[in-house]
Amino acid sequence: MTHVLSLVSYQFLPARVGGQKGIALFNKFFSRHLKLTCITTKSNDAAAAEGYEVLNILSNSSFRYINPSYFFTLKKLIRKRNITHLLLEHPYYGWLAVMLKWTTRVKLIVHSHNTEGLRWKTLGKWWWKILWYYEKWVHRQADYNFFIQDNDRNYALEHFSLSPASCITVTYGIEWDKPPSAEEKRSAKQLLQEQHDIPPNDTLLLFNGAFDYLPNLNGLKRILDDIAPQLQQKEHFSFTIMICGRNIPADITSKKYPQVVFAGFVDDISVYFKGCDIFLNPVTEGGGIKTKLVEALGHNMNAVSCQNGSAGVDSSICNGKLMITDDDLKSFPDAIVEMAGEKALIPQEFFDHFYWKNITEKAAAFIQQQ
Repeated sequence: MTHVLSLVSYQFLPARVGGQKGIALFNKFFSRHLKLTCITTKSNDAAAAEGYEVLNILSNSSFRYINPSYFFTLKKLIRKRNITHLLLEHPYYGWLAVMLKWTTRVKLIVHSHNTEGLRWKTLGKWWWKILWYYEKWVHRQADYNFFIQDNDRNYALEHFSLSPASCITVTYGIEWDKPPSAEEKRSAKQLLQEQHDIPPNDTLLLFNGAFDYLPNLNGLKRILDDIAPQLQQKEHFSFTIMICGRNIPADITSKKYPQVVFAGFVDDISVYFKGCDIFLNPVTEGGGIKTKLVEALGHNMNAVSCQNGSAGVDSSICNGKLMITDDDLKSFPDAIVEMAGEKALIPQEFFDHFYWKNITEKAAAFIQQQ
């Protein structure tokens, strides 16, 4: 019997932001195809896991990444529970995972959410190259490599010299397999209009994320300082920009930006995905896949994204719902106005690709057939 031990070295339960959801939902659906146990930090709420067991073995201390005692703890656990596969989320605990592979004969799966070295390079960290070489070594030790998008997979094949037979794209997904109804979207939009006192004919634009993450914060500043002022110069285009997410800096929310609503962290973001018309994604830094773009399209929103922000989302399966601009964002405001008139529906092909059940079924088959 396939029994996977998932190793998650930071807090992800309860899952509130995209990266946390990426692990929590992957585990939820993956555990429907095989047995899964998750080892993680004490800061996680084990009761929030669905379909799998969580063991809060790891300390919350930053020194947990160099604590050798975990090798003996996990080695004993692997043997006691007859673990067959070790699933490593991100490369940071690579040394521990590789030692466990060498000493217990488990199959090692490395689940990459970005090319981490390159992501830190875009954020200006001098030590990114050190991490890049470590990341390369970890991936080369793995029996299976899961990449969040095809660009990351292709990069690793070329620059990490991996075997194609060991690599697969396991994208970020959504929990639903069809778009919300027209009535759901109308009701959600009316609720937002009433709640935020928005004129009835405004096109509702949405940007959301965690703003303690620099790429998201920079994207927000581009909207406020560049994109919104240009939209205000467009004749016959009435709009309101909704900004949702945690940790919006006070020096931003304290200012008055015309036609901008700072909703902050909301309990149910799906109301905003259903009620708004166009999702904005002017995020030019970072890596991986922009999870909110996938969720927005899955709610049948139109979307405008720069090239970097659209990585991992093929516009050909979006039926015209996604418009991609250059990363200089010069054409971004015009694209927003153009997309305001797009009435197409997101197609079934999109859900076939991004539905978690299909994603994890493919991943489970990949590790079990080899």
